[in-house]
Amino acid sequence: MAVSTNQFKTGMCISYNDKLWLIVDFQHVKPGKGGAFVRTKLKELKTGRVVDITFRAGEKVEDVRVETKRLQFLYSDGSAFHFMDTESYEQSEIGADFMGDGAKWLKENDEVQVVYAAGEMIGVEPPMFVELAVTETDPGFKGDTVQGGTKPATLETGAIVQVPMFVETGDTLKIDTRDGSYITRV
Repeated sequence: MAVSTNQFKTGMCISYNDKLWLIVDFQHVKPGKGGAFVRTKLKELKTGRVVDITFRAGEKVEDVRVETKRLQFLYSDGSAFHFMDTESYEQSEIGADFMGDGAKWLKENDEVQVVYAAGEMIGVEPPMFVELAVTETDPGFKGDTVQGGTKPATLETGAIVQVPMFVETGDTLKIDTRDGSYITRV
């Protein structure tokens, strides 16, 4: 379905130059001289690169339907991540390079959102918050918490995050996967 540039919304998926793009930001501009145009920031779904593209006002582009499906993470064999559809029990495999940074937050049995556009898998989103155990961190010393300092901690999935000085090996932490920040001790 073709949509006009005046119907653009942030988060909309479009097809332009035979590639799938996600609208990150857009701005309608009507200069004093000349025709109006729409300045956009588009993220290419395959590569993740963000580019600035300008469209004429009223220009038509193809709208792409985006669907999400919940899959359960089963295991990783190093080169691929294996998931199961919790409704049909169908298993699928996603390459490690496609998973990107989201992979470091996954442990067995976690559920993820897999995003499909035009029937093609375009992304995997881990849960917004995860609870992971600390496998290794330096010991904190009495009085270290006065300055509110942080130290690195290695989690059970291999991810390294900055945590407060009072966190010890064996603690379970709640982590925000969007930016990898420590939320609280569980």
